[in-house]
Amino acid sequence: MQYQSQAVAKPYFIAAIGLFVGQILFGLIMGLQYVIGDFLFPEIPFNVARMVHTNLLIVWILFGFMGAAYYLVPEESECELYSPKLALLMFWVFLIAGALTILGYLLVPYATLAEMTGNSLLPTMGREFLEQPTITKIGIVIVALAFLFNLGMTMLKGRKTVITLVLFIGLVGLAVFFLFSFFNPDNLVRDKLYWWFVVHLWVEGVWELILGAILAFVLIKTTGVDREVIEKWLYVIIALALITGIIGTGHHFFWIGLPGYWQWWGSIFSALEPLPFFMMTVFAFNMVNQRRRNHPNQAAVLWALGTSVMAFLGAGVWGFMHTLAPVNYYTHGTQITAAHGHMAFYGAYAMIVLTIISYAMPMLRGRKAANSGKSQILEMWSFWLMTVSMVFITLFLTAAGVLQVYTQRYTDNPQPFMAVQERLELFYWMREAAGVVFLIGLIIYIISFFAGSNEPEQA
Repeated sequence: MQYQSQAVAKPYFIAAIGLFVGQILFGLIMGLQYVIGDFLFPEIPFNVARMVHTNLLIVWILFGFMGAAYYLVPEESECELYSPKLALLMFWVFLIAGALTILGYLLVPYATLAEMTGNSLLPTMGREFLEQPTITKIGIVIVALAFLFNLGMTMLKGRKTVITLVLFIGLVGLAVFFLFSFFNPDNLVRDKLYWWFVVHLWVEGVWELILGAILAFVLIKTTGVDREVIEKWLYVIIALALITGIIGTGHHFFWIGLPGYWQWWGSIFSALEPLPFFMMTVFAFNMVNQRRRNHPNQAAVLWALGTSVMAFLGAGVWGFMHTLAPVNYYTHGTQITAAHGHMAFYGAYAMIVLTIISYAMPMLRGRKAANSGKSQILEMWSFWLMTVSMVFITLFLTAAGVLQVYTQRYTDNPQPFMAVQERLELFYWMREAAGVVFLIGLIIYIISFFAGSNEPEQA
């Protein structure tokens, strides 16, 4: 760690991992509810477990992004963070608001929560992924504005680099597109149109810029490859990501009541969306092959390479599998969508947060560059356990989705939804088992930072 103010990243990273554990636990609860319908009912109904699972996903990824920015911007700008106190204040505001929101989901009926938090004054609640009470959404905007102000002032007084520019554009886009969550029109078609402006343009638009910037930063630090080479790759990747991602939003417009031309625009540009992820994979492996140094933190290098591969598979390949309009007509909203969502979110965003934590946390905890050999071996085990189990989760959900599409939608004699769900039970049990392995991998990831902490780091 070069700059004292980089230490503010540490609580963000710790909170991210803690919330990640919570997300996986609620994922396992949901998985059991698929096969044991009254599991934990009425204490935690399925709709509440799902809400908590998806909201924790978004919040812990945002904590990870914020921690990453607070760590890399001072180093890239070659100056201290503008206001570490503001960063820590916003950390507690965000954490407390997030915790209270989750407790609200769990302890209060959703309609009552809406009444308590003033949803009648500015109706924003009730939409998937955007279930947060209006007051929480306002809090998120305040936190985001303070965060961007802090980063912007730091960048203005320090060195300007491509990485900080790309990261900042991505973070500004994240904040701007979130504002659509406050717009809740009565017309259902318009509602879904603007809803996708948040959900799609986050995960298939501006978040990809954040992913690219963090990956480029870690690769510069761990490979010693010239900054100019990495920056050129970054420019090409983000240009492709934005062009394909923004127009590719159209693949969500196929069946919601918008003009038919979106079936062409959405299909064509969505088919191109795997390209930036493929380039990211080539980029990462090229940089590691051209490295001028063997960095002692080999676990972080493994996470960086794993991110590029899994993002390409999850967001690229599995996304392409059902993104063309004639295919999507049958697969829309099935377990194939869930398969794509799980691998894409893990590969692109969970793994990049774990990558920057793996790289930065040893230095934030007082080490020179890396954890001990014993610690890194454990961390690599956690990488393989989590990644392989996510591959199996995706494969089981894909198999369930194919059977679901055929028996429920494609066949000449379609079966009722619940009859089909019974036939998918084996896949759901296998998915649950893979989820347990994933949780074990995550626990080992946490343990790895404490195991061998008294041993010297690898040369």
